Amino acid sequence: MHTVKRANILVSVDIEGVAGVFHPEQTRPGNGEYERARRWMTEEANAVIRGALAAGATAVKVNDSHGGFRNLLPDLLLPQARMVLGKPRVLGMMGGVDQEVDAAMLVGYHSRAQGRGILAHTTNSFAFARVWLGGQEMGEAGLYGALAGEHGVPVIFGSGDDAFVEENQPLFPHAVFAETKKAYGANSGDTLSPAQSCALLETRAKEAVAQWLAQPSAMPSLILPGPLRCRLQAQSVALADLFSQLPILERADNVTLEFDAPTAEYAVRVLNSLSAMSAMLR
Repeated sequence: MHTVKRANILVSVDIEGVAGVFHPEQTRPGNGEYERARRWMTEEANAVIRGALAAGATAVKVNDSHGGFRNLLPDLLLPQARMVLGKPRVLGMMGGVDQEVDAAMLVGYHSRAQGRGILAHTTNSFAFARVWLGGQEMGEAGLYGALAGEHGVPVIFGSGDDAFVEENQPLFPHAVFAETKKAYGANSGDTLSPAQSCALLETRAKEAVAQWLAQPSAMPSLILPGPLRCRLQAQSVALADLFSQLPILERADNVTLEFDAPTAEYAVRVLNSLSAMSAMLR
C-alpha cells in the first residue's frame, strides 16, 4: 500500500456554510452578529485542524477565504496551525496551495450563484450571476478545486449546507463531506448547533485525512484540461459594460461575457480582477 510521507494540509475557510449562519448581516463586519459568526467560523476551523492532526497530518495551514480575508480570530485558532490572512492575494481562496501543500480541505463553503443554498453566490454576489468554466457551471469550490488540482493538490474534504454537498459531490466524488445545515431558502433552513457542527467536522475531517493517507490515489485532484473557455453572466448591463473594458473579454449578449483561459488559475485571477473592478459601480 502506498502511503504519503509528508501530509501538509491547506484548510480554506469561508463563512456562509458555517452552522448557524443564514443572513448577510452575519457575514459583514461592523455588527454583533458578525462577531459571533466569525467566532463560529474559527471554531469550525479548529475542529478540522484537530481532526486532520489526529489522523496524521504533519502540518496545517488555514486560509481565511471570506470577504476581506480578515475574519478568523488568530488568538483563538489552535497554535498548531499557521494562517493565511489579508488581500489582495494572487491565489485568493487557495492562497498557500503552491507552498508544499499536499491536500486541501474546504470548510464553511456554500452553493454557487443561482444555487438553492443558503447565501449562495460565486465570488461576488454583486458582480456575477453565473459562471461556467470548461462548459461546467461552477461555484467557488469548483473554481478553486480546479486551481488546486493544477498544483497537484486534491480536495479531500468539504463542509457546508446540503445544497453545497449535493452540488460538489460530483466534482469531488471521493472527498468526505460534512453537512452543517439544510437550506429551506436563500436565508432560511435548519442547522446543527455550533457544538454539534464542530463535533461532526472533527470526526469527518479525521476520516478524510485518514482515507487520503491510506490511499492517496483514491482521492485524485480535479483536473480541467486546458485551454478553457470561461463564460460569465454579470448581474447587470452596467457591470457587463464595465467588464468589457478588459480586452480579453468578448461580449456574448447584454449581460454575458466570455474569455479564453489557458488554466483554471488564469480564469480565477481574471474573475477576481473583475470582482475588484465591480466596486466602482456599487
